[in-house]
Amino acid sequence: MAAGATGYADILKAPHAARLLAGTLVGRLPNATAPVAIVLFTRAEGGSYTLAGGLAAVYGIATAIGQPLLGRAVDLHGQPRVQLPAAVVSALGMVLLALAGIGSLPLAYAAVAVAGLFTPPLEGGLRALWPDVLGREDRVHRAYAMDAVAQEVMFTVGPLLVTLLVAVWSAGAGLFVINLIGVLGALSVVLSEPSRTWRSAPREAHWLGALRSPGLLALLGAFFFVGLALGSITVAGVAYADDHGQESVYGWLMAALGLGALIGGTAYGARQWTGAPERRLRVIVALLALGYLPLVLTPGVVAMTALCALAGVFLAPAIACAFIVVDRHAPTGTVTEAFSWLVTTFGVGAAAGTAVAGPAVELGGTAWSFAVAGAGGIAALLVLMTTQRVLAVPGRTKEMARSSENDRNGAAEPGFSSGREA
Repeated sequence: MAAGATGYADILKAPHAARLLAGTLVGRLPNATAPVAIVLFTRAEGGSYTLAGGLAAVYGIATAIGQPLLGRAVDLHGQPRVQLPAAVVSALGMVLLALAGIGSLPLAYAAVAVAGLFTPPLEGGLRALWPDVLGREDRVHRAYAMDAVAQEVMFTVGPLLVTLLVAVWSAGAGLFVINLIGVLGALSVVLSEPSRTWRSAPREAHWLGALRSPGLLALLGAFFFVGLALGSITVAGVAYADDHGQESVYGWLMAALGLGALIGGTAYGARQWTGAPERRLRVIVALLALGYLPLVLTPGVVAMTALCALAGVFLAPAIACAFIVVDRHAPTGTVTEAFSWLVTTFGVGAAAGTAVAGPAVELGGTAWSFAVAGAGGIAALLVLMTTQRVLAVPGRTKEMARSSENDRNGAAEPGFSSGREA
């Protein structure tokens, strides 16, 4: 663990690294908290769980559409010309929702659609910047683990911040504040020297872009269901809090989920691993699915909080390992787009999870909505199991891998044994 902490500190000492990481996390806060904020805002306005889930689902689907399109635009035109305008338009969509409320459903759906469609691809953009900022490939891979851990800090703090704003001010004010913070984060990123000077490698003209990689498609299929599991917990947690008559319970459940992921991600990044990350990812996702299943028991608040923490332990390791797999399978010149597709697929899955969990609460109660999470984890594992041959990347040599801008097969993952290909 100490070696991992030293490695993280080494990364943060690199010029621009801390600013880029912090700016990206802050800039992504509106997207990370949008499902929570939309559900709480809709409920505060007197809307049903089904409406809340529907609005959150539209936001997620719009984000899914916008991320790869904006990611491709970043690869073609650079980061500042895309990221900041997108952040401003996205924030204006949420402001419109806060001002108009849910009195006009077409307007409410349009507002969340605009907010989602123009969500800036900051996450993919950061991973595109790491090679230029950090240089060595082993540091880049460790940065992916650190990135996943840092996200869990945001996912821990974000729900608490939203629920605090709702409690002391209003749900509408929460939308205003969170999105203002997000624009400031995006501004910090695009004004940095690495963001201003970064250019993608030349890419082969192909209408499918990054999606012409079968291995990437297999990974995206699995992470759709991981997203579905996490999205369903967003609605299920609100229902659980309502059952116990305490709005603050929701924030604690989500914070526990994030805390578990933070612990798991930190431990994952600190360890030395050997072997192909595709095989390791299958094991991690299996453990992730097992962690979601006990949530259907819906015990008392203390026990439920502990179960949420346990359920989150393998989330950050799964995400960090997925970053490496994306690197290994993404075609040259599609680095931002490829990572944006991962965000997109995860977002579509989360949208589906919120859409399914809402009716599940009303039809079968809170336990049914948590059962959606368990089913999502199992489905993700099945996808990875059935696509092992595709993910094995047969016939690829180290020389081919090293020729790719964003494939690091020839490099050891941070902490990996140098004698084994990562």
